Amino acid sequence: MTNAELNELKQRYVASGAASPDGHFADRAENAEVWDADGNRFIDFAGGIGVLNIGHRHPKVVEAVKAQLDRVMHTCQTVMPYDGYVRVAEKLSRITPVRGHGKVMLANSGAEALENAVKVARAATGRSSVICFSGGYHGRTFMTMAMNGKVAPYRTDFGPMPGQVYRAPYPVKSLGISDEDAIEGLKMTFKTDANPQDTAAIVIEPVLGEGGFHTASPEFMRQLREICDEHGILLIVDEVQAGFGRTGKMFAIEHSGVEPDIMTMAKSMGDGMPISAVVGTDHLMDASGGNSLGGTYTGSPVSCAAVLAVLEVFEEENILDKSRAVGEKLAGRFTRWEASFDALRGSRNLGAMAAFDLVDGQGKPDAALAGKLCKTARERGLILLSCGLYGNTIRFLMPVTISDEVLNEGLDIIESIMSELVEQKETASA
Repeated sequence: MTNAELNELKQRYVASGAASPDGHFADRAENAEVWDADGNRFIDFAGGIGVLNIGHRHPKVVEAVKAQLDRVMHTCQTVMPYDGYVRVAEKLSRITPVRGHGKVMLANSGAEALENAVKVARAATGRSSVICFSGGYHGRTFMTMAMNGKVAPYRTDFGPMPGQVYRAPYPVKSLGISDEDAIEGLKMTFKTDANPQDTAAIVIEPVLGEGGFHTASPEFMRQLREICDEHGILLIVDEVQAGFGRTGKMFAIEHSGVEPDIMTMAKSMGDGMPISAVVGTDHLMDASGGNSLGGTYTGSPVSCAAVLAVLEVFEEENILDKSRAVGEKLAGRFTRWEASFDALRGSRNLGAMAAFDLVDGQGKPDAALAGKLCKTARERGLILLSCGLYGNTIRFLMPVTISDEVLNEGLDIIESIMSELVEQKETASA
């Protein structure tokens, strides 16, 4: 079917809240390139929102999934377990830097992982309150919507959120929030909303995802760890977007040396197959009763096969080195752009988790310019995403396995569009 035919079906049958605004339909993909139903080629700088760190359809993952389909597709692991689930649990326990010996539960999505992390924390501590951070994003279920530090578009239309979820400021220096400000803000949250003795967990992304790719400093993370220890609060680190090599380490928290009590992960752990995990210190993960964690499809055999293949790829293909190399190339181009375009500010990266902000003539966030850049890029064959509290951040989530040729082609498209947009502004102002 053509794009036009598929769009007609979309308009008639897909709920508007779930329908993509894009009129192109993916037909096939390989590494960092996608072709639509009409045969148009796109360079993918979105990676399925951080899902494809090792690229579309990595051959080893495809092979593993096909082989698993010939064995077992589903039993529900709580009815009859299978080797993939326990093998994935063993691997994640070994590589995840939680305190002590890690135990694992598998789920289907990042939001499910966060939901279950909160359940574990409440069961382990006997407390109820949860503190999250401004700009954070944790999912679209009701609990995770309440945890999100950004209202639109995630919870605008859905009525009251679950209670006992509170907010503290995330340290973002470009927004005038220093580490010291954020720590004082957290202490004020203790005073005004969340008594530490009633707080089960503090949940944080070591690098904000939807909030604009801002990184919490190692010192801030260490202070946060100390505060949690002082009050008997569990530290939950959300690695759903930053994990599995995006920042140049397997997990972003490793840049700080801090060991959380519980970690959540998803996205690139399955290279496109739906799977997530909660990994935590064993006595915490064992705190709730039998059959209290799980679901019909959690840790499916096919998705587990994909995870095991992904971990092999990381070992065999130096994926972390590739992530750091892509980050260096992006940083070099960003530096050049900041010198050329007044509208481009605040470029930043941790490994290949990279972004910059777009501002107007007064230095204020320019979401309209970010929207124009992404729209024009799509028209010219580049998939590009914006994010941030003000919608003016351009983020980069291309596969770290992208070739230099394709990477430079995509960056050249952005550079060309930026030049044109700046020229249009100057002409209009004249």
